[in-house]
Amino acid sequence: MQKTIIRKAQTTFTKGFLTLFILLSGFYGVKAQGTPKAQEFKKGAVVSAHPEATRVGVEILRKGGNAVDAAVAVQFALAVAYPNAGNIGGGGFAVYRSSKGEINSLDFREKAPAAAFRDMYLDDKGNPITDKSLYGHLASGVPGSVAGMVELHKKYGKLKWADLVEPAEKLAKDGFQITEQQAGEFNRHKERFQQHNPLGTALVKEDTWKKGDLLIQAELANTLKLIRERGFKGFYEGPVADYIAEEMQRGGGIITKADLKNYKAVWRKPVTGSYRGYKVITMPPTSSGGIALIQLLQSVEPYPLKQYGFLSDSTIQVVTEAERRVYADRAEHLGDPDFWKVPQKELLAKDYNVSRMANFSFNQATPSSAIKAGDFNVKEKDETTHFSIVDAEGNAISITTTINGSYGSLVVVKGAGFLLNNEMDDFSVKPGSPNLFGLVGGAANAIAPHKRMLSSMTPSIVEKDGKLFMVVGTPGGSTIITSVFQTIVNVLDFGMDMQEAVNAKKTHHQWLPDRIDYEQGALSEEQIKRLEAKGYTFFKRAAIGRVDAILVKPDGTLQTGADPRGDDVAGGW
Repeated sequence: MQKTIIRKAQTTFTKGFLTLFILLSGFYGVKAQGTPKAQEFKKGAVVSAHPEATRVGVEILRKGGNAVDAAVAVQFALAVAYPNAGNIGGGGFAVYRSSKGEINSLDFREKAPAAAFRDMYLDDKGNPITDKSLYGHLASGVPGSVAGMVELHKKYGKLKWADLVEPAEKLAKDGFQITEQQAGEFNRHKERFQQHNPLGTALVKEDTWKKGDLLIQAELANTLKLIRERGFKGFYEGPVADYIAEEMQRGGGIITKADLKNYKAVWRKPVTGSYRGYKVITMPPTSSGGIALIQLLQSVEPYPLKQYGFLSDSTIQVVTEAERRVYADRAEHLGDPDFWKVPQKELLAKDYNVSRMANFSFNQATPSSAIKAGDFNVKEKDETTHFSIVDAEGNAISITTTINGSYGSLVVVKGAGFLLNNEMDDFSVKPGSPNLFGLVGGAANAIAPHKRMLSSMTPSIVEKDGKLFMVVGTPGGSTIITSVFQTIVNVLDFGMDMQEAVNAKKTHHQWLPDRIDYEQGALSEEQIKRLEAKGYTFFKRAAIGRVDAILVKPDGTLQTGADPRGDDVAGGW
């Protein structure tokens, strides 16, 4: 039995009619109960974190829009319907592949304001003041999402800009019915929303939020109207810029109107690599995800994972040991390439990554204390969301955006109606000190004015024999890289279909802390005991990742995987 994404019908007849309409129109857009099965579409597919955003994306494809048009519409719809991560107050990355094989990537990551400085989150003893980089106005970097959508549309868009923003504007103005998961989140965050937004916000309700309640965001609708009418200037100049500047002054933040006006998204050359004959196209720095993903794939390729089996002891050991080595490199070498010389060529050398596994033994865990970053003689100083789209022509785009923690800094810009990010915490506030996700870093990711903070976002596209094969990505903070990695391996090594690969339980290791995180049900107690005897430490945690992905079958059918860990929904026609 499937649950449609449209509003609850009042009679059995209406329910039946609406279900029939959805089937005939070719847009399924459903969230399955129980273990979801793969859905397949012929002419286009969208997989996103919220049913309303997926609906909007499919509508754009059906109107003749291409994958980039749909991506722009989905991004703005997520800013309305998925406020804990969908955003216009954050930033992200896009990896694009045209139907002709052209590849490109766009960096619209947030930037540190001009007034930012290296030790701005340390006390007088040099210790990090944790909440300062996580909550409130000072935690926010200059947003990049709107600039990113403008750049994508300018280069690859087909439909009119206004037609892509209008669905989100309408969604904010008229409202939408929130999901059960959203109702719970709004209720849990109520006091913190009130604390950081004394002038009020649409996310706070006098009584308790319930599934099916209508969320109307009038201020956000007006902001989207300005963006629809004026594009870049509708957000980075004029009334919205004024609202942001006023919000900063009210709360002691440092983003100025000059910071906003001067923001630019940057086109970068994608990182590419190979794995078992497949080409992987992914994001370069400022993201750490692409380099780390290729390193992981190169590290495990010599090992017969298919023979070992999914989540077997041997597979877990190989994956864990590769991850701890790659995350050690990440901490030392990766940062904004406009500020730091990233040894990209050296990190992507297959011989290097294979050699890093030389001291691994199946008999005993390698302690993280014994793993250091590679030395290349370089002497220069979660909450996120992902969506994957393929259109009828075969153009594909993989986009991951974020405001960092769930609901970002918790600050809603009064008058403009959107949440600000808390991305400043993604810098190395102090070398060696962990951030929100437990990741450590050094000088490569130190705070500096106008610098982009390092990210783990890993939007990726996979080719087979020169043809589109997979579009994949996920939210999840430090677990993003390992979740994308394991999803690709699940398909290529373990023969899973797209939905099975997304559903599959995951593990994660990030060098420090020295432990294997695992989802409940991923490992048996007996298996944990066997691996503990070899020196591994385990930590059971909630969901790892929320992968949204599309697989192209040999006949060209688009097979989707929407993560059941959230409200994620696949749709198409």
